[in-house]
Amino acid sequence: MVYASHATPEGTDTYQKRFSGKLVSGHFRLHQGCWLSSIGLGTYLGHHDVTTDTLYRDAIIRALELGCNVIDTAINYRCQRSERVIGQALSLLFKEGRLKREEVLIATKGGFIPFDGEPPRNPHAYILETFVKPGIITFEDIVADCHCLSPRYIQNQLDRSLKNLGLGCVDIYYLHNPETQLSEVSREEFYRRMKAAFQVLEENVTRGKIQWYGTATWNGYRTSPQAPDYLSLQDLVDLAREVGGKTHHFKVIQLPYNLAMAEAFTHQNQAVRGEVLSVFEAAQRLGITVMTSASIYQSRLARNLSPTIYEFFPGVSTDAQRAIQFVRSTPGVTTALVGMKQRAHVEENLKTALTPPMSQEEFMRLFSQAS
Repeated sequence: MVYASHATPEGTDTYQKRFSGKLVSGHFRLHQGCWLSSIGLGTYLGHHDVTTDTLYRDAIIRALELGCNVIDTAINYRCQRSERVIGQALSLLFKEGRLKREEVLIATKGGFIPFDGEPPRNPHAYILETFVKPGIITFEDIVADCHCLSPRYIQNQLDRSLKNLGLGCVDIYYLHNPETQLSEVSREEFYRRMKAAFQVLEENVTRGKIQWYGTATWNGYRTSPQAPDYLSLQDLVDLAREVGGKTHHFKVIQLPYNLAMAEAFTHQNQAVRGEVLSVFEAAQRLGITVMTSASIYQSRLARNLSPTIYEFFPGVSTDAQRAIQFVRSTPGVTTALVGMKQRAHVEENLKTALTPPMSQEEFMRLFSQAS
């Protein structure tokens, strides 16, 4: 069964009210009209096997039970298995009446060429048979042997993601690490390709297959404007306006941010109407919602934090919770995404939502100490 609806203001409000008196004020944030949890579940890491699928399914269900209504994935994660297991978990909850489609925000990404179920013995032959011979892409469309943003390819990937997820509409569709293109094409050609991709995404908003779209990046928004892979948020918003007008749907970005990678807050590298700002500040000025990845830096920050910072995190008891609390308390962050495939980790990390986010004064005091 395909669930054709999407996250709505009414549905997400119903979801967050379910946790009234259980979770603290400030856990749910109102963005793009929807109430979104300050902690989201990511599905990047893990083996491409049935055991990991089962772990993820149970973790996703538990997260949704505990007040996490933002689920993030990508078609290339675990050879499409992460999308498929999300679809299984959602279908089970929907059929049992424990969750409605309108209550949860689902985000996925396209750009990297995904394998199907497991890595093929011959990746070149796989790409030839799966994408080139059917006319979806040409080898000339591929950058760095793994990345493509051609309009026909993006359409193919969106439709495949919707099938994997069992959904008729995905709430956020990201172009995945688009800065990868800049390793082989000029900036002028890059903007041409991005504009063509935005056109496809706007068309799919009209068709009801996407609510909003954006870019999920690694280096692009954090690096120096002189770097070859730098991305200007203002330039991309301007491209979206060219394609979709003032009511364009480029509304969300994702980038890594954590205690060890704080550039999105500390670096002023984004020019908006003549003023140089941090990525978080620029996003606020431009009406863009920010999701942060790598909140515990793929578990590196889940242990062995310096005890000297513990005093800044009252109410939480583990290093993973402290790392998450830092991210979700940062001005400009909507949701801190955390990769979670263990039920125990879901329960530990979601306990952070029992503690109010740090005030801006408390956050800046910590940041000054850490600096």
